[in-house]
Amino acid sequence: MATSSTDEPRVLIVDDEEPIADLYEHHLGDSYDVRVAYGGEEAIEKVDETVDVVLLDRRMPDLSGDEVLRRIRAEDFDCRVVTVLVVIPQVDIVELPFDDYLNKPVDKETLLDAVDHQLTVREYGETYQELNGACAKINALEAEKATNELEELPEYQELKDKVDRLRTEQEDLLEELDYFEAATAWQ
Repeated sequence: MATSSTDEPRVLIVDDEEPIADLYEHHLGDSYDVRVAYGGEEAIEKVDETVDVVLLDRRMPDLSGDEVLRRIRAEDFDCRVVTVLVVIPQVDIVELPFDDYLNKPVDKETLLDAVDHQLTVREYGETYQELNGACAKINALEAEKATNELEELPEYQELKDKVDRLRTEQEDLLEELDYFEAATAWQ
């Protein structure tokens, strides 16, 4: 679910190598509302509550991607972060609060898949929270009123319909996530 002012999800691309950032923007621009930052300091200025996914280079001279990631998490921005690096990851990544990790070079299909996956994960979380809240309301009503009395209330039926719809959405999202996990599973 997009949080930006457009209908498209918003992606912030952060890379100090302008040709790479511009290439990523070209790859993603048809599918998403894209912002570009050519360094860590600029990324801090451009990240806000409307950003859905951040593609973040780890090694930048002005402010490292690791520090940008820490600040994004400290500010509690509700965005998914995909860290991108040209070198083989080391054990230090265990402590970093990113959501996915890509090795450069990254082709268009890999970028699109990574962003799509993060948006699916995010949507699953939102759907789960909404479903949980609706189920809690049904449980509270059912604890206080007889089922036959509740069945006559249109609000109760709407809530039950909402739970059914959200369960279906959740199952569909889980299938998408399972498909992604199967496609990227370690051999």
